[in-house]
Amino acid sequence: MKIIKKNQLTILVLALMLVTAGYLNYNSNVSSTEQVASIGDATLVSSNLSNSITNETQSQLENNTVTNEVASSVSTSEENSVETNADVSNNSEYFSSSKLERDTMYSQMLESYQKILDSKTTSDKQKEAAQEEINKINKAKNAIMIAENLIKTKGIQDVVIFSNDDSISVIVNKEELKKEDIAQIQSIIAREMNAKIEDIHITNQ
Repeated sequence: MKIIKKNQLTILVLALMLVTAGYLNYNSNVSSTEQVASIGDATLVSSNLSNSITNETQSQLENNTVTNEVASSVSTSEENSVETNADVSNNSEYFSSSKLERDTMYSQMLESYQKILDSKTTSDKQKEAAQEEINKINKAKNAIMIAENLIKTKGIQDVVIFSNDDSISVIVNKEELKKEDIAQIQSIIAREMNAKIEDIHITNQ
């Protein structure tokens, strides 16, 4: 009976050892599996995050590139526009200032002749001459204004006319003057200002 009890005890101990070993092995496998899964999830998340950052960075770089290209294009366009506008502005200012100087000269002449008319010491002959000059200046001013407006209708952007006795100078804002343009300008000046063709001098600005 004692031998049987010892055998039973030995078997029981062996059984307990096997159970314990199996339990420890199971826990070890579960822990290892969870660790591998955890590492896999971390790797996946890291990969997704890296791809997201890469895509976002690339998108920002592309947007910055497009923005820079547009800005560069706009800048170049603005520079060209400024240069073109500057040229047009300079030409327009020349014609505006020239007309202003001419009209100022006429106004001063008219003022001088008017003073002669208003003076009590002026003889009748002097007043008559002064009145003739006033009429002549006003007639010339009207003729010049009409001629300039008619020349503009022929496709000329700007024009200014100076009249000095029998010589008439015409300056136009056009890069190239064709024979047809010259003929039309001469015809208008000759008709409106009662001038001879050979007395009309045309230049372009």
